[in-house]
Amino acid sequence: MSQTLEERVAKLEQTVAEMLANPREPRRDDWRKTIGMFTGDAVMREIDDEALKVREQDRREARL
Repeated sequence: MSQTLEERVAKLEQTVAEMLANPREPRRDDWRKTIGMFTGDAVMREIDDEALKVREQDRREARL
């Protein structure tokens, strides 16, 4: 790394300024594409069942 700290900070500041000057459109619907993605999937059901067991055990232990 031959750059000085000041040079590195200046480059970061320039990059951030460029990003702020040209914001991207928010990708609003990306998370919605995952809804129903694993419907009917046996492996996902097994994962959900095991996660539920862990959560229930944590709740029981928290009550002690």
